[in-house]
Amino acid sequence: MSKNRILVVDDEPAMQRILQLALEDLGHEVVCAGNGVEALVLLESESMDMMITDLRMPEMDGITLLKKLEEKDAGLPTIVITAHGTVETAVEAMKFGACDYILRPFDVDMIELAVSRALGSIRVRQENQYLRSELSSGWQDFIGASRPMKELYRLIEQVGKSNAAAFIVGKTGTGKELVARALHNVSGREGLFVPINCAAIPDTMLESELFGHVKGAFTGAQTGRPGKFEVSDGGTLFLDEITEMPLDLQAKLLRVLQDGRVERLGSHRSVELDLRVVAATNRDPLEAVREKRLREDLYYRLNVFTLNVPELARRGDDIALLASHFIKKHAKSQGMEPPALGDDVLSRLKAYSWPGNVRELENAMERAVVLGGMSGQVDAGCLPGGIVAPGGVEAAAGSELKGEPDSYSLPANTERLEKQLIEQALAKVNGNKSKAARLMEVSERTLWYKIKKYGLM
Repeated sequence: MSKNRILVVDDEPAMQRILQLALEDLGHEVVCAGNGVEALVLLESESMDMMITDLRMPEMDGITLLKKLEEKDAGLPTIVITAHGTVETAVEAMKFGACDYILRPFDVDMIELAVSRALGSIRVRQENQYLRSELSSGWQDFIGASRPMKELYRLIEQVGKSNAAAFIVGKTGTGKELVARALHNVSGREGLFVPINCAAIPDTMLESELFGHVKGAFTGAQTGRPGKFEVSDGGTLFLDEITEMPLDLQAKLLRVLQDGRVERLGSHRSVELDLRVVAATNRDPLEAVREKRLREDLYYRLNVFTLNVPELARRGDDIALLASHFIKKHAKSQGMEPPALGDDVLSRLKAYSWPGNVRELENAMERAVVLGGMSGQVDAGCLPGGIVAPGGVEAAAGSELKGEPDSYSLPANTERLEKQLIEQALAKVNGNKSKAARLMEVSERTLWYKIKKYGLM
């Protein structure tokens, strides 16, 4: 277990010492208080990760301490230890926020197990808080006031308030997950937004990721685990790159959508679900149906609403806004003042075709911050070659081999050109990775590896 600060509250110095030694042996930092009043004073000035308290103490007992902390909404995981325990006192302690209850006499193993469970509840709460903070910022992450984006905002407001399925269509890098998050935020659903990229998970693992499994369902299933369906109960499940999901798994997905119930792998017990499913693809969905990459019945089940995310090339009025936003974002992460964008640079940005869309623009601005941060000015030399060269990526691939290179490192230059070639191939086939792999004369597995390596997901 990692090191945590634990407050021990007990009126017996001997018991304080026993607990302190046991917890310190487990790697934790321990602070002691003799009663509830001392504990409250300590908690006013010091941060604790959890608390272990006796119930019967002078001045303020454990139950009163728990009530006081509940009034303050402290959210401090607490274990109650007492020699005077009954079912009634246990229930009362749990009612006011205790997460575990141990009777004396106890051994160190019992303490270790209880502390481990309590700290596990902390991690779950922190993860949920993090996820919810991401959700609350999802709508604000949109930058742009162009006509295509205003139309998209209008659709998100209208469609988001419905619980019906939605299909998001857009090229790679346009921001499909942002749209899905915004739909969830507008919906008011209290559960989590749970994204899963169907193309990034091997076929053999995708079913378990979605449905979960019970212990012993397959080799290596040492414990049971809920799938994404159950985790998103009460919320929204976002299935990105749905056309990359195997057809047999698409049939099982359709059954879940129709029945509103799911069974974990290896189980015969179904669980009722309340979730909204939002799917996305960078392909033409109808073409994917014709190519047998997407089941027709699943397409019509998901396609209650369609939201088309515009390519950056159609958002000319937004490019300056986005560039400025990304410059500020990455300058802040680098701990520097944002460099200025000259008119010449903005002209080049607006003239470029942006096959990688918003993601490509952000990458370009991150590079510009690194290269232009010291001088305080972003000039053309800070931009990737594909933007500077009139012919885009193709011209850049040739032009970067001419003249004096920035580096003579063969691996570095090879990787740069390989990345550009992959971007060019994906743009040529509208993001179709199977076609891109054939065009590049490599296997799909190799292409996927390269895409992940260069952050082109």
